Amino acid sequence: MIIRLVRMHFSPETSERFLAIFEEMNRHIRAFEGCKGLELYREIDDAHSFTTYSVWDSREHLESYRQSELFKSTWAKVKPLMRSKPSAVSYERVYPKEEFSKENFQQEN
Repeated sequence: MIIRLVRMHFSPETSERFLAIFEEMNRHIRAFEGCKGLELYREIDDAHSFTTYSVWDSREHLESYRQSELFKSTWAKVKPLMRSKPSAVSYERVYPKEEFSKENFQQEN
């Protein structure tokens, strides 16, 4: 399983347009083979900065998406709206080894 975080910064004039594009495209991304989920987060201290959190079955599935027309067409709409260069990082889970659950997330005493 691969977790991908993409942090993007928009201006006040472009952040609403980004949200409209995300609203339009997220169901297509979620339906892409190997995508287990996609969420969007807004930064607390900067209302025009967002991070996408996506979960993929494998690195190959993520790369297949990144080479797809869906990604290319979506990114072509989003990238010009950004006020600075985005950053992206991929992760693999180390702990816990089992699927995420609320019980696993709680601190141990």
